[in-house]
Amino acid sequence: MILTLVGIMFVFLMLGFPMMIPLILAPLVVVIFFFPNVEPFFMVQQMLEGISNYALLAVPLFIFAADIMSKGRTSNRLLDFIGAFVGHLRGGYAITTAAACAVFGSISGSTQATVVAIGRPMRERLLKIGYKDSTAIAFIINASDVALIIPPSIAMIIYALTSGTSVGDLFIAGIGPGILVLLCFALYGYVHAKINNIPLAEKISWKQRGLVTYRAILPLLFPVIIIGGIYTGLFTPTEAAAISVLYALLLEVVIYRSIKIMEIPKVALSTGLVTSAVFILVAGGQAFAWAIQFARIPQLITDTFLSGSPGPIYVLIIVSIFFFIGCMFVDPIVVILILTPIFYPAAMQAGVDPVHLGIVITFQAALGSATPPFGVDIFTASAVFNRSYMDTIRGTPPFIVMMVLIGIIVIIFEPLSLFLL
Repeated sequence: MILTLVGIMFVFLMLGFPMMIPLILAPLVVVIFFFPNVEPFFMVQQMLEGISNYALLAVPLFIFAADIMSKGRTSNRLLDFIGAFVGHLRGGYAITTAAACAVFGSISGSTQATVVAIGRPMRERLLKIGYKDSTAIAFIINASDVALIIPPSIAMIIYALTSGTSVGDLFIAGIGPGILVLLCFALYGYVHAKINNIPLAEKISWKQRGLVTYRAILPLLFPVIIIGGIYTGLFTPTEAAAISVLYALLLEVVIYRSIKIMEIPKVALSTGLVTSAVFILVAGGQAFAWAIQFARIPQLITDTFLSGSPGPIYVLIIVSIFFFIGCMFVDPIVVILILTPIFYPAAMQAGVDPVHLGIVITFQAALGSATPPFGVDIFTASAVFNRSYMDTIRGTPPFIVMMVLIGIIVIIFEPLSLFLL
């Protein structure tokens, strides 16, 4: 049965079918051939149930807000602001990249959106100051990981949907690990620049800093509104998503006038295309999860890898390995939908906090997204920068090693995730 599931998915992926096809077809075949008493129509019911959760409303709204920002001036204003204060330091442009990815990630919740919005303008600045193209691209790809770790992470929403964990608690818990990743990338940027003798950028005057700060005030209010509102209980994560769209429209259409009102339907269409793909994956993931649970596959896997009474750290290590490898090959949303129902019960039995488990899973999803062979951010960057696959991944190994080490810290030190709760 397991071989049938895996075999169907592998064959269809190798034939070039979109992930949604094998994700839906594989469990359907298993149900038809191995459980003839189950009506195939029940799979359709499971798919509809998968996309009926209220929390999913936040996904298209955050994507819409990110699309509006990407088309407007927000990303450039954020880059100018951060670069004005740290750009002249050793490794300042690398630090600017990491910080800008963190700030834009707190708006978009998507690594791929961050690669597009920050990567295009930032790559030019990195090349101009003296970075190799492979290093610049690798830094952008991996710094974008933080967008999935800090709120409002789409991966956290999907995990919350699958496990029943509070979205708000996950958002708050991601702040600590997100800051740690940002600091580590900033430190790496400094050390790399010093070793490779990257030239220093010109230091700008305080008058110019004041000007770029003034221009960046409104974009910087984005994370304050979203995170502050959720943390204080002023509004729910879904309401925060709606407010983010309203604020994005206010900035780009009314204040900056970088987007004409007639262009909004085109932006919304782009959002709709991405959202439809996400929701089909979520629906297929629900059907897949039900099928493997019905077939008792999770029990088989946990009996194999988590038999006895394993401790929390051991369980988290096994979870991390499975999610990291999975996200190296498949979209993180799919991996979270498939693997969370398998490992969640064992983790709860071992005494793992569900919020901490969500942060560990989200971290591995972010890491896998930027890891060869098939990390989704790699192909996004390859398309955005018009570079070959090999050129895109050439500079990634040091960043992957660094992220693995940070992941170990996140696993071991649970308070890093939970200290704000």
